[in-house]
Amino acid sequence: MLDNGGRVTGIIPTFLVKREHALNEAQELILVADMHQRKQLMFERADAFIALPGGVGTLEELVEQLTWVQLGRHSKPVLIADIGGFWRPLLSLIAHMHNLGFIREGFDLRYLVAEKIEDALPMLEQTARRILSQTSLA
Repeated sequence: MLDNGGRVTGIIPTFLVKREHALNEAQELILVADMHQRKQLMFERADAFIALPGGVGTLEELVEQLTWVQLGRHSKPVLIADIGGFWRPLLSLIAHMHNLGFIREGFDLRYLVAEKIEDALPMLEQTARRILSQTSLA
């Protein structure tokens, strides 16, 4: 993002500054007290969510956003960047849960999947245009 002139905001709990890599090059670096405050602030500031390949924390944040969309708490796009098939096991698990009835009709998960990172922004832009057109028709 930084290499291409994009704006980066980092939000990190103070206890992680020394343990993790705080992106000091970000135009804005916000220190918060804990992970709950971090996730709340990230949610408030985000127009959309992209899950890149990552660890358990990334998985937890992705599942939380999928759950919030499923429960109607927000309608922000959630995109899974399935680079190199990284998220394929999770996508298979979601299909498995749906097939067994654990994801009921009317509670379907709404998310986008991009297999190439260069497809992520165009997919989000297309989704944003669709949401705006639906909003203006209402």
